[in-house]
Amino acid sequence: MERTVKSILIVEDEAIIALEIELALRQLGYRVVGKAANGDKALDLLASTNPDLVLLDIDIKGTLNGVDLARIIRSNYHFPFVFLTALSDRATLNSLRDTLPYGYIVKPFNESDLYTTIEIALDKFKAEHQPSFPSREALNSQLPEPLSEREYEVLRHIDEGYAYREIADRLFVSVNTIKHHQKSLFAKMQLHSRHQVSHYLRNLDSSI
Repeated sequence: MERTVKSILIVEDEAIIALEIELALRQLGYRVVGKAANGDKALDLLASTNPDLVLLDIDIKGTLNGVDLARIIRSNYHFPFVFLTALSDRATLNSLRDTLPYGYIVKPFNESDLYTTIEIALDKFKAEHQPSFPSREALNSQLPEPLSEREYEVLRHIDEGYAYREIADRLFVSVNTIKHHQKSLFAKMQLHSRHQVSHYLRNLDSSI
């Protein structure tokens, strides 16, 4: 099971920069659902594309700038945004804080910074809006046979949608070891698939 490809909307009024961002995002494995060069076009795309994240230039031309759009996103939509800016001085960044962005990318950018900032923003947004994951003690209180600490770690990564290789890399073990832990925790939870795991965790007794 591979992670779902994340969709991104680009709001940038400089065509060359917008194209560079689009190419970089595609190279990094993201799906670009649209590009907007002004606020009005951005509003249309926000409503029609429902992206996982918006890359938002603060200085777009028109009646609405990036800060205006950020406030609209905060008030009316359920996805994070990251500011694109050519300015990285403290005064500029401080002036943007009240919009509560999930990150900043300073132009010119490189792919590594782009990827890191986007992934941190997506993870932060997910952590803020998903139900809290049950503790191992609380989860084990519902099971006939308790999960080990490592099985619990694997379970958390499974619930977050990571593939075998990604979990193995994060926990510094082999893919076969992850498969073994998954088989064991599935048996203890009396489940047979990742989908069943997700459903089980979402429907745990609220008392825990």
